[in-house]
Parts: sequence; structure tokens; C-alpha cells
Amino acid sequence: MPSFDIVSEVDKQEVDNALNQAKKELASRFDFKDAKAAIERPKPDLIELSAEDVTRLKGLMEILVSKLAKRNVDLRNVERKDPSISPLGHARQEIHIKQGLEGDKAKEITKTIKAEGFNVQCQLQERQIRVSGKKKDELQAVIQLLRQKDFGVALSFKNFRD
Repeated sequence: MPSFDIVSEVDKQEVDNALNQAKKELASRFDFKDAKAAIERPKPDLIELSAEDVTRLKGLMEILVSKLAKRNVDLRNVERKDPSISPLGHARQEIHIKQGLEGDKAKEITKTIKAEGFNVQCQLQERQIRVSGKKKDELQAVIQLLRQKDFGVALSFKNFRD
């Protein structure tokens, strides 16, 4: 029975490359000279920005977002938390890289497929959705439908099997 998987993944190597490019630009920019600003990655899915004031934090965010966009990292999978500002004015911000489909998004995608009346089965398997059906044409129609809609996360399709 033909099937494929719907996933929402970000290439970790591209994120690493974007971070390295952002750090290089941070070191060479004149407006960050002698400023305490840093881009760190304590966990694989977390990026921390820190600066001595809010305006420099915004500058850091612009640098990082531009580098991620140039490396073709889908920004819908980049979740920005609100910046935290200390009483002294130091600012920190966390950025989470979302991997996989969350429960609510997976349910929304499954509902959309079922609402269109396709003769396919959807199963949630470890943060991805497996769609299987009897005809390849129907599976391709499901892919077309999902590409037309915006679910707030980047969707990709893999493991297409006959």
C-alpha cells in the first residue's frame, strides 16, 4: 500500500552554519564593537541571545534571522520568546527551533485531510504523520492540498513508498 510521511524538520547543520556566520558578523560589526553581546547554543534546539541593552538585542536578532533565512531555514519553525530585561538593562532572549509536529498541529493537518474526503488513512507516529492509501494519485492530491494551506510550520514530505 503506497504511503508517505509528513514531517516538520529543520536541518540542524544549516542552523549551525547560520549561527557561525552570525557570530562572525557580530565580531566584525562596528556597532557591536566593545559591546557585551553573545549568541550561544546551550541545547540543540535552543539559541540564546544576550546583549547589554534592548536595541543591541534587536540588532542581534536581525543578524540571526537574516543568516537563518539565507541558509534556507524556514522561519516558521523558529519560535522567538519575549525578551527578558534585567533592572540594569541587560537583555536576553531565547529562540527555540521547533522539530517535529506538535499534537495540535498534527490534529489540524489530519482534520484537513479528512475534511477533503480523501480515501486515505492518517497515523501519528513520533511527531510525524504517516498517510497511506490505495492509489498514488490520491496521495499526491493530499500533498498538493497540504502545500496550498498554511499551518504555521514548515511541512515536508518524505518516505514516499509504492
